[in-house]
Amino acid sequence: MSKYDIIVLGSGPGGYVTAIRASQLGFKTAVIEKENLGGVCLNWGCIPTKALLKSAQVFDYLKHAEDYGLSLDNPDKDFTKVVARSRGIADGMSKGVQFLMKKNKIDVIDGYGKLKPGKKVDVDGTEYSADHIIVATGAKSRQLPNLPQDGEKVIGYREAMTLKKQPKSMIVVGSGAIGVEFAHFYNAMGTDVTIVEYLPNLVPLEDEEVSKQFGRSFKKAGIKVMTNASVESVDITGKKIKATVKTKKGEEVLEADIVLSAVGIKSNIENIGLEEVGIMVDRDKIIVNDWYQTNIPGYYAIGDVVPGPALAHVASAEGITCVEKIKGMHVEAIDYGNIPGCTYATPEIASVGYTEKQALEEGYDIKVGKFPFSASGKASAAGTKDGFVKVIFDAKYGEWLGCHMIGAGVTDMIAEAVLGRKLETTGHEVLKTIHPHPTMSEAVMEAVADAYDEVIHL
Repeated sequence: MSKYDIIVLGSGPGGYVTAIRASQLGFKTAVIEKENLGGVCLNWGCIPTKALLKSAQVFDYLKHAEDYGLSLDNPDKDFTKVVARSRGIADGMSKGVQFLMKKNKIDVIDGYGKLKPGKKVDVDGTEYSADHIIVATGAKSRQLPNLPQDGEKVIGYREAMTLKKQPKSMIVVGSGAIGVEFAHFYNAMGTDVTIVEYLPNLVPLEDEEVSKQFGRSFKKAGIKVMTNASVESVDITGKKIKATVKTKKGEEVLEADIVLSAVGIKSNIENIGLEEVGIMVDRDKIIVNDWYQTNIPGYYAIGDVVPGPALAHVASAEGITCVEKIKGMHVEAIDYGNIPGCTYATPEIASVGYTEKQALEEGYDIKVGKFPFSASGKASAAGTKDGFVKVIFDAKYGEWLGCHMIGAGVTDMIAEAVLGRKLETTGHEVLKTIHPHPTMSEAVMEAVADAYDEVIHL
């Protein structure tokens, strides 16, 4: 039986990062992966979807070339090549993880891993043991009873990334990040898209002003938006799918070539040996402490299988925290109140901390500032004036409670707010930090200035 210091079950952005950090700390490490190194994020999620969205952005620029004083006759796309480019980028990234495994002397064990008592893992009949076993098996598309996925007419995100033929029409159910990113991509490619959301606004977890602006932008782009609505059933017997949608006005039947179910994710915790080992689970999540230890010594869990935001960067941070604690280093527990969230549709959304509503509910006396990109010189020059930056501060102490952005490139800007909050930066300090002009990022400074009644360009 092969013996390791640490075995990681799963090689997504939680698992492979955990393994690399463990190896750096001197642990003899192995990773078990049943499919592709890099997991869903790298092969079927974060990376290939951004490749698709980039193609959509370039195509949109081509269609609006005249807005920039350029002439281009009848720009068109090759959907098959767009998908092939995305797959090529995912394959390249997966090969990059293979290189990192070799570089860090991490053993990659191919196969389906199942936990066993006594700090062991069975991989297709071969047992391996370790002092510490870390579960990082991620999640998959959630299936609803009234919206069963057949992989052809009713699909999840994996199929949405690799359709051989572009559908003429699509219904997207759910308006979280996955739903709106695919809705934007297919709409930009020329598919007739309808998005159905159960709650009153699209991207309902965002600040309400951001959600409403996002809904307006989607409608402006030609996407049919149905909120306060739910898909009750789908009929896939005909050539077209018929979806019965319940709204406040009654039921409506929509027809489409494809229905994309984007109603969330489900943790991959079945058939991995949790019950046999005795590891506690609650509501689809493995229960862990601040250091990702389960109730059974020697077994840990990180990423989408534990409570908290199901985000790649969170899984990576949890894995690093977990192995550094095993090493005996002095580590801080992760502050889940300071996790940035990003949505990569057009316009992009990025946020961290309290929404305005949450800050008021917590009893804070707040200062709120907002700066629209319509007043930004860089945004005007780039032709990307949709959106704004919104900041929320505690009026008493100047604590930066939240930051919410919607617009071009904001996913690359949000780290300023995350770092500022980590360093306990006050509104006055942000205001007195000189931001470069002309940039989209100076909208952060301008929004803070608005909160403190010192805004210049409004």
